[in-house]
Amino acid sequence: MIASLTGTVTVVRLNSVVLDVGGVGYLVYATPSTLATLRSGEQASLATYLVVREDSMTLYGFGDPDDREVFEIVQTVSGVGPRLALAMLAVHSANDIRMAVINQDVKALTRVPGVGPKVAQRILLELAGKMAAPVIVQGRGGPVPVAQTDERSQVIEALVSLGWNAKAAEDAVETVLKDKGESIVVSAAVPSTLRSALKVLGGQRG
Repeated sequence: MIASLTGTVTVVRLNSVVLDVGGVGYLVYATPSTLATLRSGEQASLATYLVVREDSMTLYGFGDPDDREVFEIVQTVSGVGPRLALAMLAVHSANDIRMAVINQDVKALTRVPGVGPKVAQRILLELAGKMAAPVIVQGRGGPVPVAQTDERSQVIEALVSLGWNAKAAEDAVETVLKDKGESIVVSAAVPSTLRSALKVLGGQRG
């Protein structure tokens, strides 16, 4: 089991990164939010999970070991493989997935591409009791929402690492925010904003 990798980032792609560890390049699949933190030429450490099949070995990487833990647990559900587990973490944080399980929130899981109501219900049923409790910030009057910060720089840097110039990346993010009627990119929206910005830029290139 390859539990972690530390090395130099050589290539950052839309859904994966190549990490040079001691002269060996490891192809690691990751979520947009994890990839947005990686820069070509810089050192990086990822918690990893190796999926072994008869004809392949595939590495999945996570900026937070907590994401890897949820990735592993989700795959205990019948019919859920690594790609769907990764898609869940691309849409929701590990804590949000735990919250959905606790609240039996079918609607939250159906936001994940490839997860319909029946699949969502099966996931919630089979994960009940398997996950740690979600982290909730408490105040005197009950749960306190965490202040939202603007994470647009993560999206812009991810686009630049994928080959777009900074001005084009900034304009694409502004277009996405305008279309959504929003003024900032919250942390949970980094992956979806990145995907939407790529669609905007792809249309311009075409």
